[in-house]
Amino acid sequence: MALGTRQAERQTEFWIPTGELAPAPGHPFYRKLNEVLAEHGFDRFVEEQCRRFYAEKVGRPGIPPGVYFRMLLIGFFEGIDSERGIAWRCADSLGLRTFLGYSLTEPTPDHSSLSVIRRRIDVGTHVAVFGWVLTVLDEDGLLRGKTLGVDATTLEANAAMRSIVRRDTGEGYEAFLTQLAQASGIETPTRDDLAKLDRKRKRKASNKDWHNPHDPDARITKMKDDRTHLAHKAEHTVDMESGAVVSVRVLGADQGDTQTLGDSLEDAEQNLSAVQDADASSDDDTFNAAGDGSSAAAAPDRVVREVVADKGYHSNDTCRDCKRARYRTYLSEPDRGRRRWAGKSEEQRAVYANRRRIRGDRGKALLRKRGELLERSFAHCYETGAMRRTHLREHPNILKRLLIHVAGFNLALVMRTRYGIGKPRGLQDVLLAGILELRSAWSVAWRGLWARLRRAHRAPAGSRPLLAAGRAA
Repeated sequence: MALGTRQAERQTEFWIPTGELAPAPGHPFYRKLNEVLAEHGFDRFVEEQCRRFYAEKVGRPGIPPGVYFRMLLIGFFEGIDSERGIAWRCADSLGLRTFLGYSLTEPTPDHSSLSVIRRRIDVGTHVAVFGWVLTVLDEDGLLRGKTLGVDATTLEANAAMRSIVRRDTGEGYEAFLTQLAQASGIETPTRDDLAKLDRKRKRKASNKDWHNPHDPDARITKMKDDRTHLAHKAEHTVDMESGAVVSVRVLGADQGDTQTLGDSLEDAEQNLSAVQDADASSDDDTFNAAGDGSSAAAAPDRVVREVVADKGYHSNDTCRDCKRARYRTYLSEPDRGRRRWAGKSEEQRAVYANRRRIRGDRGKALLRKRGELLERSFAHCYETGAMRRTHLREHPNILKRLLIHVAGFNLALVMRTRYGIGKPRGLQDVLLAGILELRSAWSVAWRGLWARLRRAHRAPAGSRPLLAAGRAA
């Protein structure tokens, strides 16, 4: 057999019949996901929501809204952080082309088109799409809304610490250190002198004094690995019965947890009320169609009753405000030593009531479940979902991407409930689990056969007639 060599230049056919192109089979996970979206009328819904952002007759046809939101969902399912990476992956994969509805001869949207559409569609429309996914969860029985857990994490901003400037004078960090060195007697400070001077300063990176001009919403904060970065704060409100995220907010990283808890609970209640209104309207349609109302069902009661959070959310005012709002709190309480309650009787009753609840069996179970469900949403969205570092700037842009990213997490719950697989890479785990199970069953069967053979060989002479007859012959 002769050695085959790769041709540097190959003459291609001038015309290729479309019928000779190999059809893309599509990915089984994305085929099922498209079935779920089509079942609930996803494309019709997003086109109606986005119609006002497109011209009726002027200009060339734009990218369908359903394609835009599907590409953002691909960012979650494939673990891609940037819009450029999403566009490249969609252009490269035949299965994702089928998911988006593009053939081999059609170009998929590039990253600049994604950016243009994101800037065109407002935050409210992204919120509406997130709420639509919540209605899908509700129809599959995955949304309760009685007990909510709240937690927050930090996202690294798309801005560098070296670019921060003074809020009062606008000078950069290095110029500011140079002035301090000259004021201390060093006329021409070197970089080592500046580093030594900066090391001795206290409160050298305060958000009150410094900001980044490229991303004014980014805040200086300490990350979970103890590094100091410009970052944002993402806060999730999770249904403690199903693990579904019912609210996601992007906030300044310098805002404390006790400051943002009330607004997150209010946002979650608004989303749950919207789902309840959608249920009521569908029930009204059923009633009108049935005539006698025999098929109509009452809208479920989704009043939030319990709030679960870690010790970062615990404070006197938080316990008092939650009690006023008629929430039963299960907030982990930090060790603050002996307390003084002079003039704070209402806060004292709220804190003591919360303390009794978290020491009970239900309280302990909810706090354990909080660590499981809330950390799971962070792991799927920001670790395997690759959104721990943002590639967009300013909170509205980040929130748009994050809403659809977390909506993908909620759709993964639907897929896992229906088909047992929440992500396309889960098929690999299922195949591997099947191989391991088959191997284990074969190993058990072989060990059983070998044990029987050994017992037969060690049996007494009187109990082995076949072996004795063989020796007599």
